[in-house]
Amino acid sequence: MVSTEDLDYPQIILQYSNGFLVSKVMFTACELGVFDLLLESGEPLSSDAIAARLGTSTTGMERLLDACVGLKLLAADLTQEGALYRNTEISNTYLTKSSPKSQYHIMMYYSNTVYLCWHYLADAVREGRNQYERAFGVSSKDVFGAMYRQICDLGGGGGALARECVSLYPNSTVTIYDLPKVVQMAKEQFIPPEERRIAFHEGDFFNDSIPEAELYILSKILHDWDDDKCRQLLAKVHKSCKPGGGVLLVESLLNEDKSGPLETQLYSMNMLVQTEGKERTAAAYSKLLEAGGFREVQVKRTGKLYDAVLGRKS
Repeated sequence: MVSTEDLDYPQIILQYSNGFLVSKVMFTACELGVFDLLLESGEPLSSDAIAARLGTSTTGMERLLDACVGLKLLAADLTQEGALYRNTEISNTYLTKSSPKSQYHIMMYYSNTVYLCWHYLADAVREGRNQYERAFGVSSKDVFGAMYRQICDLGGGGGALARECVSLYPNSTVTIYDLPKVVQMAKEQFIPPEERRIAFHEGDFFNDSIPEAELYILSKILHDWDDDKCRQLLAKVHKSCKPGGGVLLVESLLNEDKSGPLETQLYSMNMLVQTEGKERTAAAYSKLLEAGGFREVQVKRTGKLYDAVLGRKS
């Protein structure tokens, strides 16, 4: 590797070049649950212990932890047995899910949505349009359709899909339904105040009522939950859905023969260590939709990271 002394350009260029590496280290540590584990443990842990509890490779985790130490997101205490890692104050305050000042959800939004879209920045500049379809393989025109005027994005987070809907369909209104702290963050940081066609609804969609709509979007939601919770949620959605409406699932689909895709299988392992859920096949999602009351299930394979499954209410 070339040392910085051998480079004949200013240090600031190197800093800019490595910027995305820094952010992805932080995003990955958040996604894997490193900061949450260290907070919950109440004591420093070795890289082997962290890797075992989070279901990762030991070599990969050690390198990730050391990078976080370099970024001052973690501190390392050296012992005769090796390094023991602990959160710094900034990580406890801003990168753990349970903190009142947590920025975890925005980190995940940047990692899972913004980061992928920015890969196509040159295309966006050339064409003057957003790159959501290139990044995720899901075309809003294909899955939303002009027949849907009232759309509810359950767990809509920063509103990426909501903004996509209103930009393509001038007659549509979108309600972002999410937890109060997520809604507040979206209002302050992501949704322009002048965008009147995006509304907000604060609540817990398992325990609170779901507003009436023609189309419900569940983007990367069901993979967080077990089958019983998914059936429960879809039944609530079906009850609130207007006749002729439907529900759109945006998920990374496993092949029916268990042959992959490898990235989706790895995501499913991540669900195992972090959530109650798992990645599923198209058939499994179709079965859940039908159990919730939806019919005429259509599956759109995109050939990219995320696919679309649409169920309709008769």
